[in-house]
Amino acid sequence: MSVYQRVVDWIDLRLGVRDILEQNLTHYLLPRNINVWYTLGAVLLTLFGIQFITGILLLVYYVPDTGQAFDSVQQIMNEIPFGWLIRYLHVVGSNLIVIALLLHMLSVLFMAAYKTPRELTWVSGFLLLNLTLGLCLTGYLLPWSQLSFWATTVATDAAGAVPVIGDDIVRFLRGGAMVNEATLGRFFALHVMGMPLLFGLLVGVHLFCVRRAGISRPPFGDGYVPRGPRYTFEHEHHYGGIPFFPNYAVKDAAVISFFLVLLAAIVFFWPTLFMPPAGFEPADPFTTPEHIKPEWYFLWAYQTLRIFPDKFLGLAVQVAAMTFLALLPFIDRSRERRPARRPLFLICFVAGIGVFVALSIWGHYA
Repeated sequence: MSVYQRVVDWIDLRLGVRDILEQNLTHYLLPRNINVWYTLGAVLLTLFGIQFITGILLLVYYVPDTGQAFDSVQQIMNEIPFGWLIRYLHVVGSNLIVIALLLHMLSVLFMAAYKTPRELTWVSGFLLLNLTLGLCLTGYLLPWSQLSFWATTVATDAAGAVPVIGDDIVRFLRGGAMVNEATLGRFFALHVMGMPLLFGLLVGVHLFCVRRAGISRPPFGDGYVPRGPRYTFEHEHHYGGIPFFPNYAVKDAAVISFFLVLLAAIVFFWPTLFMPPAGFEPADPFTTPEHIKPEWYFLWAYQTLRIFPDKFLGLAVQVAAMTFLALLPFIDRSRERRPARRPLFLICFVAGIGVFVALSIWGHYA
């Protein structure tokens, strides 16, 4: 018997790891008609892992000081071996995460996987989406470039539309009247410590909800029947389904590989796709660049504020839309999940995507 086998047997005798692996891999059955959209959760875990690793490596050389932040980033890019690669992986990876998150949310909406008994799964996932956007916003300022400085100024200025306390909120976010040293310190602390801790907790809650309730069966095929009301907890088993490992794990690996190839392709062939020229200039509080805009995933919110004569009204519309999405499982109580049987939902679904895309394009070219 090899040393490896003895170590595994010793650990298994005390923790029962083989039984845990069997229950969660080979004996964990999924619906036979499960589709590729279910792999996005594994894709997101992989991309977040890359962000965590590259973020730690960037912290080794990054200096969170307004006088040194930009130069430290330039040092990473030009002097540290493979520093450019680590930074581009971090920047491009954050944008791919937002894309994967939006696709994941749309697939859950389309297949109505947010409905009973998965309300907590949806709410925790929705909170993760917003926390991810918060991580993107706080990380955007850290390079202390013209783009990051003025984009953060525009983003934090939106809070001023809140009646009575708007100015106080802006000063709290910035640590003063304008984006300055205090803002960089606050955003740095949130980006590297506060938000990641909360994010890790929420990921644990989300995965627990998914595993505890069971994977929802896709609402497609002749054999699908909406489930009746439940009065006690019941894990959704899929007898006669396919094992997660190796059957579905192969599909997970294939889609993960696709996103990793996409990440590498952008990093090596178009690394500045998400970094306009202003992102390579040091921040200058006294020179406002032309046509400054937030990142593409905030363009819809940016344009919403611009089309309303009153900023508070634009902000209220955004808050109402996000609140509606967060509470959707408690609003849509129908047990029907098949898209073809939900024409009103399909109309709203397509219209919502259209409005998001239209506002984003309008905000980009306005």
